[in-house]
Amino acid sequence: MQCKCTWKGIGKRAGIILAVSAVSVSAIYFGGMRIRQAVTTMTAPKKETPVIVLDAGHGGADGGCVSVNNVPEKGINLNILLSLRDFLRMEGYTVEVTRDTDRSIHDDGVEGIANQKSSDMDNRLALFNQYDNAVCISVHQNQFTDAAYSGAQMFYSDNVKGSGALAQALQNAFVTQLQPENTREIKQCGKELYLCYFSENPTVMAECGFLSNPEEAALLESEEYQQKVAFTIFSGLNQYLEERG
Repeated sequence: MQCKCTWKGIGKRAGIILAVSAVSVSAIYFGGMRIRQAVTTMTAPKKETPVIVLDAGHGGADGGCVSVNNVPEKGINLNILLSLRDFLRMEGYTVEVTRDTDRSIHDDGVEGIANQKSSDMDNRLALFNQYDNAVCISVHQNQFTDAAYSGAQMFYSDNVKGSGALAQALQNAFVTQLQPENTREIKQCGKELYLCYFSENPTVMAECGFLSNPEEAALLESEEYQQKVAFTIFSGLNQYLEERG
């Protein structure tokens, strides 16, 4: 059903300013109780903070899925990634991204759409595997022939320890913070999800919703909801790292 498609040292004062900024933004979305929970997570000490590698699925000539309103997936993915990157950087994480503009990241000189796509995916995977201590999240949107389907779902491979726990933490965050009626379960993937399957670090492909569902597509196309999705992933990731220790 899915679309195939260092910890930086900062002064106490700066840390407080950044934390307050993140809370101010997120308060718009989740209310006092959830923000207090987020602050607890944000300020709790971390024994080992990984590099966070973010991937916005598709890009350039590869638009990915198209919503019922004819909006391509690639831009939605990118907007969510950019907001998520901002949240993570405000907390002090080192964040790497596969792309921050609407482009393919295939090697120069590669010709033909199929060859460009292959090169693009190889380069994304190389970034996922560049660091010994990384956590990787690939942002995507879902699509199905039946417009009734909705809700986020996390995909992972059991090739790397921690991917399943990461997927569950993100899925839980969507249910508790954004989609209380979501009953979807995390799902293992095979080689068809190239980045998840061949990544050497804990990795999840986050399908944030269905562009084939009119109501959910309208939400996913809005900047406000995209920021909510980004904060939800941010919260789930923090919870995962807390539990991992």
